[in-house]
Amino acid sequence: MTDRKDELAENLAKVERRIAAACAAAGRSRDEVTLIVVTKTYPASDVRILAELGVRHVAENRDQDAAPKAADCSDLPLAWHFVGQLQTNKVRSVAGYADFVQSVDRARLVTALSKEAVRQERELGCLIQVALDAGESARGERGGVAPGGVEELAGLVADAPGLRLAGLMTVAPLTGEYAGRQRAAFERLMDLSTDLRRAHPAANMVSAGMSADLEEAVAAGATHVRVGTAVLGVRPRLG
Repeated sequence: MTDRKDELAENLAKVERRIAAACAAAGRSRDEVTLIVVTKTYPASDVRILAELGVRHVAENRDQDAAPKAADCSDLPLAWHFVGQLQTNKVRSVAGYADFVQSVDRARLVTALSKEAVRQERELGCLIQVALDAGESARGERGGVAPGGVEELAGLVADAPGLRLAGLMTVAPLTGEYAGRQRAAFERLMDLSTDLRRAHPAANMVSAGMSADLEEAVAAGATHVRVGTAVLGVRPRLG
């Protein structure tokens, strides 16, 4: 366990240096960017080590992995972010532990999340996932609503009991006009965030960037970066 803690501490330090350097290059304060460590496929023991090392935000993308892990770590001062595509039949479980759902991309999901948040007497922070590989009115290959659908969906979230519209999220697209152009993709997300905040000033979270492209995200103005591999290592193959 000591070896694993040393490994995670070293990796966290490297990521911290990258974020700090990216903030400096962009003329931003380091405290403008929050690190979310994506702990998918890794055990609760790693989450505990990360908490000891000062991590306060963790993310998961599969409820079947996240639910027991969040229960095991319920005593820790952590904010849990759900970042994967979310089916409505998993909403009851996710609403029980997630503080933020970053993958809100359709009206039916908003309705289901609102119902469960109210039933469980919780408030869920919701980010609209933007698909930059989609047409103006389509959905992306990895979920997300097209840019043209953001305003309407955001309004639904803002009006839904138990939900709080927190901001926008995107994953750098693999196809379409932004494929291989992470900086441009993240700048487009920032433009959409600016538009969103005119109507919803408190929806100021911009979640973008991962292990390979966090610098581009910080340069574009992201407030949160989601880093997994650079902290935890190469993920073990699943099944």
